[in-house]
Amino acid sequence: MLYKVSGLFSRVRLGVVLVVSGLPGLGLAGDFSNHPETQKFIGEMVAEQQFDRAQLQAWFDQVERKQSVLDAIARPAEKVKPWKEYRQIFVTPTRIKQGVEFWRNNAQVLARAEQDFGVPKEIIVAILGVETRYGAHRGGYRVMDSLSTLAFEYPPRAAFFRKELKEFLLLAREQKKEPLTLMGSYAGAMGYGQFMPSSYRAYAYDYDGNGFTDIWDNPEDAIGSVANYFTRHGWQGGQPVVARVRVAGNYNANLLNDELEPDRTFSDVKAGGFIPLEDAHYPDPVRVFQLEGEHGAEFWLGMQNFYVITRYNRSSMYALAVFQLAQAVARDYQTAVGAL
Repeated sequence: MLYKVSGLFSRVRLGVVLVVSGLPGLGLAGDFSNHPETQKFIGEMVAEQQFDRAQLQAWFDQVERKQSVLDAIARPAEKVKPWKEYRQIFVTPTRIKQGVEFWRNNAQVLARAEQDFGVPKEIIVAILGVETRYGAHRGGYRVMDSLSTLAFEYPPRAAFFRKELKEFLLLAREQKKEPLTLMGSYAGAMGYGQFMPSSYRAYAYDYDGNGFTDIWDNPEDAIGSVANYFTRHGWQGGQPVVARVRVAGNYNANLLNDELEPDRTFSDVKAGGFIPLEDAHYPDPVRVFQLEGEHGAEFWLGMQNFYVITRYNRSSMYALAVFQLAQAVARDYQTAVGAL
């Protein structure tokens, strides 16, 4: 021990302080109080958005740096797990069962959203299922802590999270909420649908018409907001999303695309040896990609609607998990309804 402290109680207390202070994720109030980037940010918010400097300083005096946030963003599941493991996180009997229950509890709102926005009910349900287990897990971090940690301590994406921190403070002001009370994910996503602050301000929808857009606690607004997000990002009602394909022995591997945006015609892909398992109409443009499944390589054909799902989370595995969860929930919901 580096410090000489007399008395057993003092030694124990000091040992506790030293151990606790080193725990991952534990922050201390005021971690960003005098951070030079924080002070610069405060100045910008005062000059550009007419925030009160003293109020901003008081908030940042209570913000904590979260090492667990930095650890989590460095190893997202989309980056470190193959499809065969990633799928098992989201397409599970429990999540399917909970999805059926959520659908039954919100059937009228979901039907209205599908009619108003053209987004299938099961896709909306699946997004909420993947993101928060239908609102049950909306995040355990203070959004101010998450966004400040990433804005000021994560150089690879500091500019992005600095913008989101600005959007978050504007959102809190617009909604007349105390910023330090609002909870979200390690990345600062919020509510049933885990909208980032900029998405909340741009796409959240007052779907119950009460004059207040609330995706924190209002499933009706959450449903309308997800549907609105998809429509605004180019969802095509009544069109296919993704299809499994088999490959010919001489398939053209150069057609495989790790990027997310569809870039080929269906005729070119088919001529290149990628044949859908189901004979159907597949609108252009399309994209073929490969994932590591339970039984080896899987090949998939993604259309515009699949690309739209990746606008929610930029990952083919995420979009495919949403789609497969949606299919499973829709199947079990129809079975449950038919049994009534």
